[in-house]
Amino acid sequence: MACGTGRLTIPLAKNGYKLMGVDIHKGMLVEAEKKSTNLDLKIDWVEQDCTKLNLPIKSSLIYSVGNSFQHFLTNEAQDDFLSSVNKHLENDGVFIFYTRFPRVEELLQPSTEEYWRSYTDTETLNRVDVYTLCDYDSLNQVQHYTTIRKYKAHDDEVVEEKRTNISLRYVFPKEMERTLFLHGFKIINVYKDWNESPVTNDSNEMIYVCKKR
Repeated sequence: MACGTGRLTIPLAKNGYKLMGVDIHKGMLVEAEKKSTNLDLKIDWVEQDCTKLNLPIKSSLIYSVGNSFQHFLTNEAQDDFLSSVNKHLENDGVFIFYTRFPRVEELLQPSTEEYWRSYTDTETLNRVDVYTLCDYDSLNQVQHYTTIRKYKAHDDEVVEEKRTNISLRYVFPKEMERTLFLHGFKIINVYKDWNESPVTNDSNEMIYVCKKR
């Protein structure tokens, strides 16, 4: 689910697994198909809304990575997504996904412009300084991020500025337990990383391994 350009779909197909990648963005799927075709890999790329899945199959494993779960900003969107996944899982099928841990440091970032990092633009060779702005909406548990890229000439003068915005929903652990249970899932494990370390208060992510009840 939300496979994007196939960053973690193509490697599994290389290992011999039969894969279907689903995403709502046609452009990403076009890029994914180019990559898999160049590698002579047979992957079914499907353009669908993950909250309204209508696939001709059921699977023993469904997974979603890249913190995609945070793009479902409302309770209704989360409900529809989890219901869609459950409907397309075989009995005792496994669902794996992860989301950022709602740490205090993560949620209460300053709303003023903060320097993040710098890099060199590959086309213009200009230095790009990256800044961030954050605004956490406590009532809706949504963090609104603005990324500001300032393109600088060799004399350090700003020649261009670009802004991009993204909003991400945060879910607390006990809230997630209840939500998954209500949608027919049993939580097998929750990890803070892909080394299967137990989740703790200082975790950056929560990786959920669930089974269809």
